[in-house]
Amino acid sequence: MPHRELSIFVAVLLATSLVTGVVTADPPRPGTEENGLSENESATLWSRDADNYMTQQEYRQRYGENRSAIHELANGTDITFKRPPATAATWTRNDFDDLAAGDADTSVHPSHADLEDSVFIEDAHATVFAVHPSTRGHLEAGETPLYIAPNGTMRGFVDYRVRVPNETSSSNTTVEWSLTEHEIDEVRLKKGEEVIAESDGSHTPALDYQLEDDGNTTLTLEAEISVRLKKSTQMGGRTNVTYQTGSRNVSDSIDVEIYDLSASSYYSEYPNGDVGVAIFQARPWQGYTLTADGESRVRGVWRFYTARNTNWDTLIRTDQTGSATVESDAIPVYVHAYPSRIGPRAEPVRDGPEIIETWGSDRPSPVETLGENINIDVVNRSYTTTYGVAVRAENVERENLHVAGIVRGVNASITEPDGGSERKLHGSNLTAEIIQQNQSQATLRVELRNNQSGAPILLDESRQYPIGGPSRDGYITVADQRIETNTSGVATVTIDEPGIYTVRYHPGSWIEHDPAYVSDTATVRWHPLRTIEGWFALVFEVGWQLLPFFVMFYAGKQLLQMLSPEDIIR
Repeated sequence: MPHRELSIFVAVLLATSLVTGVVTADPPRPGTEENGLSENESATLWSRDADNYMTQQEYRQRYGENRSAIHELANGTDITFKRPPATAATWTRNDFDDLAAGDADTSVHPSHADLEDSVFIEDAHATVFAVHPSTRGHLEAGETPLYIAPNGTMRGFVDYRVRVPNETSSSNTTVEWSLTEHEIDEVRLKKGEEVIAESDGSHTPALDYQLEDDGNTTLTLEAEISVRLKKSTQMGGRTNVTYQTGSRNVSDSIDVEIYDLSASSYYSEYPNGDVGVAIFQARPWQGYTLTADGESRVRGVWRFYTARNTNWDTLIRTDQTGSATVESDAIPVYVHAYPSRIGPRAEPVRDGPEIIETWGSDRPSPVETLGENINIDVVNRSYTTTYGVAVRAENVERENLHVAGIVRGVNASITEPDGGSERKLHGSNLTAEIIQQNQSQATLRVELRNNQSGAPILLDESRQYPIGGPSRDGYITVADQRIETNTSGVATVTIDEPGIYTVRYHPGSWIEHDPAYVSDTATVRWHPLRTIEGWFALVFEVGWQLLPFFVMFYAGKQLLQMLSPEDIIR
């Protein structure tokens, strides 16, 4: 059985644990165990490790070898991913092979196992090791569901020890016990009360399942353990042999959410030939690609990291003399999804699709659900779940549109809503002019019309969001004010500060409007000097401000004349 490569310090603690029952466990050093992964891949797994950075020189002195750049980076921080990686499932599947049970006299179990006893069976348990493909979602405090793929594998660990009664003697009778058989008869996987998979008895069962429904459920790993003992009774020179059997049913349950993704799609066509795409569904999801090569893509607020289940860092070996804690040879790793401060992104960054709108529910930060030693860019304030993302792009291959979930390998089936998903975008024509002004304020007349038909565009509150979001209507902004046009497509607004004003039409999402329009802007300048009243007010104000200087100038001139030499001689 392979064992983790430990430092000298940890080796000393392990030796001490045989007495104290305490073991300090760390994830394996990248490159010491392959488990189907490269050194770089295994370095990214351990987001729950202590990020005590070690320089390259220190590392070389301690281990006598160099490490990769990714390994060095992971030594000081945690690595995150744009998409749920396959590394967690690969590591777990291969590392699971190292998990070994005890013998008839010894039971091996993790500290969180639910132990069961019977007359002849002690320290029996069936414990869930891992379920893959899956992702632990960090939505908010108190809500961290484990999303699992509809088709996957549950791995478990079953063990026990047999209690053989001691020999007893009284007067002329002696009773001796011996073990003849012990086994795990059957292992079952149940969804609620329904058996969805089963296998022959094994200490390390791997049960493949297929689930057709969706939503929250409970998966239960269940095992039947049986033993057979021989009882020899010697009495008066005669021996009587009988056999006794015992059994125990052990189980472990885990709450999961079956992640079967379905998305609604909406499309639009812009006047210049660009295409608008909006995808919506009611769960956390990764994002979607717009072209067959996958280069043009968009993702929501969710990013990913991988971390071990620390419940399996150590195992307890129990026999009739006591128990000892040892380091585990098998550690399950899970993918975790979290809302990132980076937020929604489109790629390529410079000339890729443009995100025009996102929507979803608002949730508080889930930072407290991550646990210790997690150094990632999780949001530290409330965030929007981005259950929907709309983009504008030059090229969209609708037949190659690919929607991916936060569980590896789970892609959404795309459906079109009732009433169709097509929206044609019309051009808008926004104009603005000054219709009245004086020295203190001006009134702007804003008109909004269809660029092709010339019909007025009415901004009202009668249209509703068709995919479950809040109602939202178009509006016009100018000078930090929102205005709406009347039935003639006209609105007025008053300004009182001179300057250049940009009037902008915000049509809102094209999903919620039919017909839908694109944005437009208009510019208008206003200054009081553009009016006669403004010039008069300026002259009056300047004159009023200069009046004290004229008075002082006149008084000074008169005083100089009074003090001139000619006046003194006279």
